[in-house]
Amino acid sequence: MEPISATEYHDIAKPTSPAVSPDGDLAAFVRQQPDDDESYNGTIYTVPVDGSDGPTQFTASDGVDSQPTWSPSGDRLAFVSTRGGDDDRPQLWVLPRHGGEARQITNVPGGVQQIQWSPAGDRIAFIQSTTESEREAGLDLDISDEEEYERETPDPRVIDRLIYRQAASYIDGTRSHLYVVDLETALDGDKHGISRLTDGAYDHGSPAWSTDETLYYVSKREDDPDDNVIVTIFAYDLPAETETEVHQTTGWVAEIAVTADDRIAYPRTPEDAATLKQTELEVFDRTADTVSVLTDGIDRTVTPGGFMWGSAEEKVYFVTPDEGHNALRSAPGDGAVDPTTQIRNGTLTEFDISNGSIVFAKSEWDHPGDLFCAPIGGGEETRLTELNAAYLTDKAIQEPEELRYESEDGEVELHGWFLTPPEFDPDESYPLVVEIHGGPHAMWSTSGTMWHEFQTLAARGYCVFWSNPRGSTGYGEAYAAAIERDWGELTMSDVMAGVDVVADRDYVDTDNAFVTGGSFGGFMTGWIVGHTDFFSGAAAQRGVYDLSSFYGSTDAFKLIEFDFGTTPWEEPEFLWDESPVAYADSVDTPTLVIHADNDFRVPVNNGEMFYLFLKKNGVETRLVRYPREGHELSRSGEPGHVVDRIERIARWFDGYSEHHDAPRALDRGDDGLTSGETNENEDTDQ
Repeated sequence: MEPISATEYHDIAKPTSPAVSPDGDLAAFVRQQPDDDESYNGTIYTVPVDGSDGPTQFTASDGVDSQPTWSPSGDRLAFVSTRGGDDDRPQLWVLPRHGGEARQITNVPGGVQQIQWSPAGDRIAFIQSTTESEREAGLDLDISDEEEYERETPDPRVIDRLIYRQAASYIDGTRSHLYVVDLETALDGDKHGISRLTDGAYDHGSPAWSTDETLYYVSKREDDPDDNVIVTIFAYDLPAETETEVHQTTGWVAEIAVTADDRIAYPRTPEDAATLKQTELEVFDRTADTVSVLTDGIDRTVTPGGFMWGSAEEKVYFVTPDEGHNALRSAPGDGAVDPTTQIRNGTLTEFDISNGSIVFAKSEWDHPGDLFCAPIGGGEETRLTELNAAYLTDKAIQEPEELRYESEDGEVELHGWFLTPPEFDPDESYPLVVEIHGGPHAMWSTSGTMWHEFQTLAARGYCVFWSNPRGSTGYGEAYAAAIERDWGELTMSDVMAGVDVVADRDYVDTDNAFVTGGSFGGFMTGWIVGHTDFFSGAAAQRGVYDLSSFYGSTDAFKLIEFDFGTTPWEEPEFLWDESPVAYADSVDTPTLVIHADNDFRVPVNNGEMFYLFLKKNGVETRLVRYPREGHELSRSGEPGHVVDRIERIARWFDGYSEHHDAPRALDRGDDGLTSGETNENEDTDQ
């Protein structure tokens, strides 16, 4: 059997966006895989829900396809794609189920997202981000008459909003608005087939039809929308062309699911200290003017972006993190009965329901992702795809060991996992890598987005330990809120409690232990090396290292207000004391600092600051910055960068490991890297 390698990230395919046809016979999904060092391909496949046959390619391999959505009659599939254009703007396409050519429906400047068929199947609602000038000129409806239309980058960039950049780009005056396209008119080439239903300096999202005359959506319009979590649900009467405010909720994510009789499911997170509270699922009955809370009976938070009504519109299905699994649950729309668990094994990421079947994408310890089907109400799962069967045939995949252990303060039981190298021999000795997740309010499992990285590090001869310390989701609200005003000390105590458990094993060489993590995991890596010399090397990735400068540059400044209950001008000394950079003069551990140039969740100034502080204090360090990348570098960054990041972490650890015959990464040049020529600046090396 061959070990997993970093470069094999290119060989791994994953399923996304499952969509079951209304008759329940066929599931469409997107097969996503790296195309080259800079891009991914996304192609739509279909597979019989009964598992009678394997997947069949449904769309041509041209551009990146996403969001497959069946028409109500099941005779057509709408999807979004970058095909046919010289730019990356995704447009709306429709393809007949039983053959024929895909037809492009839109040619709009802001791209298409969140598509929803009308009940009659003659119109599709969608969301598009456009500028005021585009809307005034009518360009938001169609740019076919504009040769090679490109938005101009503002020069200078004048900013008036609190949140002016997100993901990996600046917002630059765009606002997301709701549109409806009449398919027959649009297919005749008439740009008047598209109409915009909303306007103004607000963002809109989550379109959901109840009838052909009524379209619901959400918007944040209270006070300064960038500075609160108040979400308003609106209903648009299409014949009357009027908008009505229906209901309000609070929370990070604005989304809804609606029935034909106007019952609206939506998430609610308490407005006060929202990041420390669990998200509940509620239903507002517009006719009865009543609210039902569906999740009162479980101490679990509802996962954003993962709920829908069943086919009969009697129950709502949703996902919650649950002790290392993503559990799919259901509850009646009136909340009369506590939720029941439908599926709870592995990392379930997306699902769809039709005609008695649940089709879902999930990964497990022995595979990075496939499509499965299970009957509603319970029953045996059917595996519909084996996307990586050929790749995995001769690969040495290690099964993680589940660990349960007590926290150092004796207050809670903690949960983690331990992975050993292929051909493991308990009589031998192995170095240890400790991985720490981001969030901080997130949860790790044995699979998901970290599957490849964990297996790669094990294949390079490391034991790997990871855990869900307090602050994580999936273990109840009190567990997640335990790190209020204390990100560093309590989390470090919980992480090290797990390290102590695995360190008691004779084959774990604690003199050769290493630590890494991204985002909040980067924060914790920086905090740990400032408070202990236990580790021989560290790799801090995309981390928050100074809470005040993070607050002043991120789109998630509310995280500091909610988790710490303060602001930099109220308690500057407290936030400094809670920041890893405050302890840079205590660091002796050789530390690699990794960041992304276009990371606007944790802007690169945090990585620069931590690196400079380490360098000034004589620490062996290096700063590696990835151009064009945002905060999702490790999960969906350019494939070449994903590989390079893992190789650089492993090279850094190898150079300080007595078990690896390798010089320090600072002395190796490009040796050990597969991405070819690099742009390292020797002035950043010590």
